[in-house]
Amino acid sequence: MNKPVIGLTPGHNTDTQDVFLRPTYLKALTAAGAIPVMLPLELSEKDHDQIAQMFDGFVFTGGPDTHPFLFGEETHSQCGNVSPKRDTLELALLSRVMAAQKPILGICRGIQIINVGLGGTIYQDISSQFAKESDGKTKFPLAHQQPYGYDIPSHTVRLDPDSRLARVCGCGHLNVNSIHHQAVKDPAPVLTVCGTASDGLIEALEMRGYPWLVAVQWHPEYLWEQDAAAALLFKDFVNACRTAY
Repeated sequence: MNKPVIGLTPGHNTDTQDVFLRPTYLKALTAAGAIPVMLPLELSEKDHDQIAQMFDGFVFTGGPDTHPFLFGEETHSQCGNVSPKRDTLELALLSRVMAAQKPILGICRGIQIINVGLGGTIYQDISSQFAKESDGKTKFPLAHQQPYGYDIPSHTVRLDPDSRLARVCGCGHLNVNSIHHQAVKDPAPVLTVCGTASDGLIEALEMRGYPWLVAVQWHPEYLWEQDAAAALLFKDFVNACRTAY
């Protein structure tokens, strides 16, 4: 039986114009039974159409901040670097991949660009925009940019028991790593929140009624070797891609 071939959106160094992909993504998908392939950064409209049909599934990977204009805001003082080329690629690809009903996994920036592409918003900077409860009391300062290695979990995520993510992982909460300063603010209307951090920040979304779309804020590609739930997430995604072709 042929392995499913999965396209991954590339990293982009805006200073050198280099494109790249961290090997952790490739190792996790290969171990789950797929052939992972990094996509080009710049494609024509026809290329987007062809790419959406060519691959059995897609991973929207981590990376720089999404340009605030894409969700109707001006740039916050703590917004980081952006890559308009990545924004263009991923938004164009998202609509075409969804039209083709291909499985989609979003990781870190991936959950944010998917949410924006489907009509949601994000916090441009968690520490300055997600700092207080509605009663004005300061939130517990959860480390969303952890101070140690990415292969070590730093906080928990509570899962919706009725979600695909909970069924796949076989548990009600996960121990996750955290390497981000932006996060989902308002979920897109078609997406359902399926995981939250202890401070209430949205950590996972899924699209019910779609063949397979799960997006997470953490980086399971650093955890799968020692964490069964992270490995199960990749395996379920790859199995969905296998049945899609």
